[in-house]
Amino acid sequence: MGYKHKNHKGLLKRIRISKTGKIRHKTAGHKHLRSGKGGKKLRQHRKDPYMSSADTKRLEKLLFRRLRGRTQPRTAIKRSPTPAERKAARAAAEGK
Repeated sequence: MGYKHKNHKGLLKRIRISKTGKIRHKTAGHKHLRSGKGGKKLRQHRKDPYMSSADTKRLEKLLFRRLRGRTQPRTAIKRSPTPAERKAARAAAEGK
């Protein structure tokens, strides 16, 4: 009887994984106690919701899957074929 890996539920509530495998997240320190922070700091918190590659690598262990990160090319991810591509592949296999 094998052990089934489970994703970290607390992490899944805090991040969104994009279709290309990048991780979107909210920057810490942006929700409350804003009056003490300058406008520049608050604008910086709004910028770039994507996580860096090093952090993405760390989360792979909690999610039990490979993630793309920022530096890995799009060609590195496996893409599922469209229904038309599936049909063409099936026709090519039957034609042999």
